Amino acid sequence: MFKSRRNFFKKTIGAAIYFSSITSGLFYSISAKAGWPSAYFRQNSYKNALKELFGNQKLSKTENIELKLPKVAENGAVVPIVITSKINNTESITILADKNPVPLITQFTFAKTAEPYVSARIKMAETSHVVVVVKAEDKYFFKKRKVKVTIGGCGG
Repeated sequence: MFKSRRNFFKKTIGAAIYFSSITSGLFYSISAKAGWPSAYFRQNSYKNALKELFGNQKLSKTENIELKLPKVAENGAVVPIVITSKINNTESITILADKNPVPLITQFTFAKTAEPYVSARIKMAETSHVVVVVKAEDKYFFKKRKVKVTIGGCGG
């Protein structure tokens, strides 16, 4: 009987601590949630996505973006990409695929002290250009590379 009473109190106190932690915001914080820029992901054409993301800003072609991307992707569902910006004061890196149903793949924002480096696996619907846009000091630079997708992809 003493053992079951001890278990009862352990579970009751544990539940009380857990629920008070949840209601106080210890395990869940609204301020920690990432923003979702839904307008950017609603664009279904490459030109519309560029206009929504960058407005009428001029994008300058550069070789100061190091882009590691396969020329041929055996599976469009997992295309590895590594990006390193050698542009001083890089603020953000945006990745787009011009023939995806939703061209914007992702956008990364960097703190001033962070190294502008991204390694990811992206999803491509079909053979298309992958375009990387770097924002630095209110200027935009891009580099693009064509990737041939042989099977799979996000289009079916």
